Amino acid sequence: SQLMQEAGLAPQDERVWFAQLYGMSDNLSYNLAHAGYHTAKYVPYGPVEAVMPYLLRRADENTAIAGQSSREFLLIQRELRRRQGR
Repeated sequence: SQLMQEAGLAPQDERVWFAQLYGMSDNLSYNLAHAGYHTAKYVPYGPVEAVMPYLLRRADENTAIAGQSSREFLLIQRELRRRQGR
């Protein structure tokens, strides 16, 4: 989003979308969407033999995945408490 601002692009510019694998860093895409940016989540689809290698590559590329999952768990707990009025 910072690069978009520096280039003078509005958050709603149709030429720019932020896309992430479903279930990965949802807090980032939710915050971008809330700020007015175009966001999308994608879900790999197909036979397990075709999908698993792709998912393993994504996990391997994301070296911070272990730290992210515990952070996301805390964010999910916080959001659930907020929705329950606690």
